[in-house]
Amino acid sequence: MPLYITRRLLVMLGLALVVSVLVFLMMRMLPGDPALIALGDSASAAEITAFRDRLGLNDPLALQYWHWISRIVTGWDFGQSVLNQQDVSEMISQRLPNTLMIGLPSLVIGILLGLPIGVVTAVRRGSWVDQAFAVLVNGFLGTPRFLIAIFGVLILALKLRLIPLQGYTAPWVDFGAYVHKAIWPVFVNSIYIIAVVARHTRSNLLEVLQQDYIRTARANGLSELRVILRHALKNGLIPVITIIGLELPQIVGGAIVIETIFNIPGIGQLVMKGVTGRDYLVVQAAVLIISVVTILSNFVVDMTYALIDPRIRSASR
Repeated sequence: MPLYITRRLLVMLGLALVVSVLVFLMMRMLPGDPALIALGDSASAAEITAFRDRLGLNDPLALQYWHWISRIVTGWDFGQSVLNQQDVSEMISQRLPNTLMIGLPSLVIGILLGLPIGVVTAVRRGSWVDQAFAVLVNGFLGTPRFLIAIFGVLILALKLRLIPLQGYTAPWVDFGAYVHKAIWPVFVNSIYIIAVVARHTRSNLLEVLQQDYIRTARANGLSELRVILRHALKNGLIPVITIIGLELPQIVGGAIVIETIFNIPGIGQLVMKGVTGRDYLVVQAAVLIISVVTILSNFVVDMTYALIDPRIRSASR
């Protein structure tokens, strides 16, 4: 097990380094001069050159990357925004909690509802319950989230006036206002997770229920509930864990649409403004954080595999 963890950590660090290089290079390949965007068309050539010198944009790419990555590693310093000279680390620390307060409840609700729905539809295969949930799941998977969000705003906010049109209040400021404003964004985010988790849980559980050891357990007189929960579900959940692990980065990376529609000051909005304004350091920092979250989620999935399946632990020795 320690060797397995060490290998995964080394792979994780290597991936993070590769991602940081790719993010840095891709931002430099975007058209447009951030200095010209920041200073405006009326700026002189001397002012633009001085601006680029002050931010190190005229340095060789290798030197720019070294300065950027070394500040992150040594002091978690992402530099200053090209457009407004604000500290990027401060900007992220202000916006990341807002994104998490929408994404984390969505993930929890998606798992808590998706797993039971998948189990029930697998056990009641072919029944009206299975068919009803199949329609709902396929409908959620086939409908874009932004469309559901917009229709909800039109009906619940404009017609029924049950929710606000947009806006956000942090739960540590006013929990009641947070629930009132976040309930629809959280619901829109969670329905896709519910559908994905339920669909994969059902398909994997149906496959496991056809195995010989399940028939043996039933022949030995075990109750159906015990067969499902103790024997079938444990093995059926292994592929589902991968799906849940893939949804973890969506908490941060998939927030652009929701935050734009509901005007939530999160990471998604920050990335959009950074891309349109060619704000290199802001976009690099946000994308790097999203990538690190993705890598960490994969690491957590690998560790969960090792805990659930003893064969993985034995193979890593």
